[in-house]
Amino acid sequence: MMWGGLDTADGDKHTEIFEHWLSEHEGDVQAAYKSPNGFYNVDHLSSVAFAVNNNLEKELGLEINGYEDLLDPALKGKIVMADPTSSSSAWNNISNIMAVFGNDSPEAWDFIRGLLENDVVIAGSSSATFGSVEDGEYVVGLTYEDGVASLIKSGAKNIRLQYPEEGTSASAFGTAVIKGGPNPDLAKKVINYIMSPEGQVAFGEAVGTVRMTTTAEVNSEFLPKHAEVTWVERDVKWLTENRDDVVSKWTDLYTEVNG
Repeated sequence: MMWGGLDTADGDKHTEIFEHWLSEHEGDVQAAYKSPNGFYNVDHLSSVAFAVNNNLEKELGLEINGYEDLLDPALKGKIVMADPTSSSSAWNNISNIMAVFGNDSPEAWDFIRGLLENDVVIAGSSSATFGSVEDGEYVVGLTYEDGVASLIKSGAKNIRLQYPEEGTSASAFGTAVIKGGPNPDLAKKVINYIMSPEGQVAFGEAVGTVRMTTTAEVNSEFLPKHAEVTWVERDVKWLTENRDDVVSKWTDLYTEVNG
């Protein structure tokens, strides 16, 4: 079976390696995250969020709540994100910008240009993004909620998890049975448990930093409840079909701004 690293774009593109099978608990999944093709089960989400260093934010006299705040000249060179050409978390952030401002819209690209002109720093990895904010190297990191929540869970006191006030959305991840794998019956038993309300609650509450897809109630002291967050809908089909074009535009704009 495959579990971990399987996002919906991969699940849609690589159906030839998966068995066409869904868990018996598909009916317990939130409507927005039911499997679109029957080859993979969507079990958890990675939502876009900022990591904000509270101490540095206070020193600058800023209040960082949303995308427009990132264009403040006081943050020039003090924002970090991973590389959208190679990082799934960075692509997740670009996807949310498209969802908030409009897919391939002038507004989306104007914001991205503004971010680049404010000297956003490209980190070598996703974890370096929120880690460097905790270390005080940067004020804000464009990242994902489970990464920031994991730092807070481990005892970090100087950062906070901030969702863009304009809205956030999630990249959905799943689990699937590998076609022709050595033990398909065992794989299906494991996935049935992962996707059951009991398994989802057990996993979500044990980890405490991952947002689950179940309709059952999952309580975490490190994540706000779903209803407490402003969500926007992303067009996954459009993003999947246009990913190469969007990344190419990003690269061209990055080169233009940075010479």
